Amino acid sequence: MRSFFARLLKPNPMNLSIALVIFMAFLYYMAPSFLKVVELKALDLRFIARGPVEPGPEVVIAVIDEQSLDKIGRWPWPRSVIANMIRKLDADGAKALAFDIGFFEPDHNTNLDLIQRLDGEIHRLDLQNNDLTLLLDKEREQADNDAILAKTIAQAKAPVVLGYFFHMSDEKEVKHLTPEDIQSKLDSLINSHYSFARLSSPDVRLDQADFTQAYVPESDIPMLAEAADASGYFNMFPDPDGTIRWVPMAIQCEDKFYMPLSLQGLRFYLGGVTSSLTVTEAGVEKVSIGKLDLPTNEKGQLMVNYRGPANTFPHYSISKILSDDLPKGTFKDKIVLVGATAVGIFDLRVTPFDHLFPGIEVHANVIDNIIHQDFLVSPDWLAIVDYAAILIFGLLLGFVLQRLTAVWGLIVALILMAFWIVTNYVMFTKGIWINLVYPIFTVVVVYTGITVFRYMTEEREKKKIKGAFSYYVNPSVVSEMLKNPDMLKLGGEKRIMTVLFSDIRGFTTISEGLDPEVLVHILNQYLTVMTDIVFKYNGLLDKYIGDAIMAVWGAPLSQPDHARLACVTAIEMMDELAKLRDRWVKEGENVPYLDIGIGINTGPMVVGNMGSESRFDYTVMGDAVNLGSRLEGANKQYGTNIILGEITYEQIKDLFFCRELDSVAVKGKAKPAKIYELLGRDGQVPEQTLQMARAFSQGLSAYKKRQWDQAHRIFSAIVAEFPDDAPSRLYIERVAELEQNPPPDDWNGVYVMKTK
Repeated sequence: MRSFFARLLKPNPMNLSIALVIFMAFLYYMAPSFLKVVELKALDLRFIARGPVEPGPEVVIAVIDEQSLDKIGRWPWPRSVIANMIRKLDADGAKALAFDIGFFEPDHNTNLDLIQRLDGEIHRLDLQNNDLTLLLDKEREQADNDAILAKTIAQAKAPVVLGYFFHMSDEKEVKHLTPEDIQSKLDSLINSHYSFARLSSPDVRLDQADFTQAYVPESDIPMLAEAADASGYFNMFPDPDGTIRWVPMAIQCEDKFYMPLSLQGLRFYLGGVTSSLTVTEAGVEKVSIGKLDLPTNEKGQLMVNYRGPANTFPHYSISKILSDDLPKGTFKDKIVLVGATAVGIFDLRVTPFDHLFPGIEVHANVIDNIIHQDFLVSPDWLAIVDYAAILIFGLLLGFVLQRLTAVWGLIVALILMAFWIVTNYVMFTKGIWINLVYPIFTVVVVYTGITVFRYMTEEREKKKIKGAFSYYVNPSVVSEMLKNPDMLKLGGEKRIMTVLFSDIRGFTTISEGLDPEVLVHILNQYLTVMTDIVFKYNGLLDKYIGDAIMAVWGAPLSQPDHARLACVTAIEMMDELAKLRDRWVKEGENVPYLDIGIGINTGPMVVGNMGSESRFDYTVMGDAVNLGSRLEGANKQYGTNIILGEITYEQIKDLFFCRELDSVAVKGKAKPAKIYELLGRDGQVPEQTLQMARAFSQGLSAYKKRQWDQAHRIFSAIVAEFPDDAPSRLYIERVAELEQNPPPDDWNGVYVMKTK
């Protein structure tokens, strides 16, 4: 269990993506306002991308526009004008009328005021004149615009719905109202609340549910309210960015739930059907009008599926209606909404399509949505889809990114975002609003987080690798490793490589005769020159062992010509050592003669980090490495400087000139192996050395065939010509010993190395 949590808490791209997904899910749950606004703006973009759609033919708008103001006069008009308009619309066959304007105060008419004063004087002076009284009554009737409008509304065949609005709190304008005043205004709301308001259970408490609560209505004057068939509020509440996207289908005031203007107009268009509201402890569960159901949220708000920008619905100037300039039947069987669009008096709203949108058209959109049951919904269960998208996108991206480069990761991230955007848009066209921002934001956050994490960790690893290897390999090799980190496998890998061991002959004796300061100075100069040569040929400096050097080719990066590079290094080591000896002599350094032995072997080796968990080295191990070390030591026995293993020789024999020294069986190994002395690059070895090597090869062949006399003659001739050829002197001694003590019958010329 502990190891599981340790792996879970280990910093890596997958664990980071899990953490970021949890963070995004928490952010979704908390729903910060700024992301809400971003999602709302994204919803607006979907409307714009979809473009306008043709509304149904049922709704038209009679507008108080600039043309009407020019012909009829400034607003507000005498209510007799409104009455005349109602008669015209009613006569043309309008099926229902709904007013997005309020009649909150009596119509001010100076003629009516004069008649009222005259009537008062007649009664005060007790002037009894029936003709005068009849005249005043007639003039009063013609001058009382409110009475004219009330009578027209009452006599109209088409149902008339008046508009009003709610004060949502006890703000300054209505703070003076007494409970009696408030009740009087509520009593003026004739036929304005739901026919049925059902509680889902007896335990539902209306004072605890999340409804839209109102304080007091600003109702129409009683005369008009009583004459109308119904009234409906035209309150709308913008989202935090000021845009109208929802319209409340129910507002609670006191103990009743009231209906909006749009719903009332539609109700009477459908023949005065009943309306019902089902309420749960959480809020509004269901709104119905006749057989039509409305998908509202718990606050009773309906999301408006806008048909398009302003003027998407037919607009008809009231001036043309009054002057009969429109074709007969224009309003037949229509819901006629009456409102203002003239600049300065109209109800300005902001919608996804437009920043100058008449409020009357919002009601038109709502009615059209309900009639055609073409809603835009975001049900609560969609939260599961949102969480699932956050989870899937975040974890999928985390899984993929750790296996791809930043560019390919970006392509995958863009594909995921494009997929979600297209899916989101398709669902939007089908009337379902799925959250766009959080899944997209999850992709952005996870991609950015993992990319930054990988950059930081890779930079850290690069510095670590550079620091670890800069002392062991050429800087150009380090740079190549950093460019291609996949080529470097730490932790142990078996591959064919070449190892080189070099050692100063008799260094213990030399060191005993020198002061420590001089010894360190000489050794540092020697090791610097030798190390530079290793780096020059892209070798890995494995370690220093006192005066000895161990270098490897073929790691950490693959080098197809690793054997050649090791041999070139060995030859140049010998050349530079000669130059170093000459320099010490010229500089008067009291340095004993230094000579070195070099062993080179090629074969399978294990390379990687070796050691404990707290401290380890990057090195190579294996039998091929051990043989390379023994070949370096064998130089003492054969009197040579550079000895190669058989596999190394096979790989470089066309590039360098070598002579076979012996066939040896390493201590602990039964299988014999040939060893070779590296004499130089092919074409650069002196002719005398070539002749000596050929003669040595003949002597070695005679030696292996037990032709002791012939072998002795050949090796003796070589020594006579080349007194310093130590291998020939060695074989003269071996031949003499074998003549005295003949080997067994199964002897094959193999020499068993008795030391490691």
